[in-house]
Amino acid sequence: MALARVVALWFVTAMLCATSALAQDAKDYPNKPIRFIVPYPPAGGTDIVARIIGDPLAAVLGQPIVIENRGGAGGNVGTDVAAKSAPDGYTVLFTLSSHTINPKLYEKLPFDVERDFVPISLAALVPQILVANPSMPANNITELIALAKREPGKLNYASVGTGSPAHIAGELFKLKAGIDIVHIPYKGGGPAVTDTLGGQVQLAFVSIPAALQYVKAGKLKALAVTSDKRSLAAPDIPTIVESGVPDCVVNSWYGALAPAKTPPAIVAKLQAAFAKVLAQPEVKDKLFLQGAEAASSTSAEFDRRIRDELKQWEYVIREAKIKAE
Repeated sequence: MALARVVALWFVTAMLCATSALAQDAKDYPNKPIRFIVPYPPAGGTDIVARIIGDPLAAVLGQPIVIENRGGAGGNVGTDVAAKSAPDGYTVLFTLSSHTINPKLYEKLPFDVERDFVPISLAALVPQILVANPSMPANNITELIALAKREPGKLNYASVGTGSPAHIAGELFKLKAGIDIVHIPYKGGGPAVTDTLGGQVQLAFVSIPAALQYVKAGKLKALAVTSDKRSLAAPDIPTIVESGVPDCVVNSWYGALAPAKTPPAIVAKLQAAFAKVLAQPEVKDKLFLQGAEAASSTSAEFDRRIRDELKQWEYVIREAKIKAE
């Protein structure tokens, strides 16, 4: 009995010490630079948004934000590095909505997005836009659906790559509208838009920043955006839902996550810093110029979004028979 009491006392003491250490760590956090792992190459949308947010976030937290680009395998290489990093608040994964697509697209990943990460905050929303070459006879979603039903399999659309948010948006649209349009994957928004401009493909699902300048110049026709509401960057372009296709919503996003087991107090401090930065007018303006809308969230709200999207994209990937390339 005496031994049992000693063991119990030791366990309680150890737990109290650990709790005290975590509390002290959170109180002193941060006391050194914070690494943002961006799982995509430099100069892409994720990298640009991370850098827009990084400097003001460093000012709020009092420590530098170091951007580390770890591209490869559709974002999976950098995501794996982040998943296996120390859960001390000094490594943050800054990624985009492919985070909820890849687990359903790839048969086996070295990480689990639900088990290995704790969400910190959303950072921005960036809708996909459906554009058409001016020679296309369809001028809106209703006309496009009618044309596609008259000529199944004859129309095609470009995306930035297999399994990308743009591809998912295209396949969801096909499922909800009951049409057959051929997907043509490209390696990036630039080539996809270029070939749509040139008429090599008739349609394209791309992010708003990749196409909006050509829409404004009259070189592409904008048919709809994929978000649940109209984009602030293009308020005159209707959503697919309001164009008559129910439940066809793809809200692409950028956001921050920490490795699992990062102390809740540190996650809360990071979330509060993101909320403060994303409320700054100059940050909102810089994001707006990229076609993105500042959008902070609580950790719980971001977690619900991730779980909901994992279920939604599983349905799209299964029904559309999408395979990773």
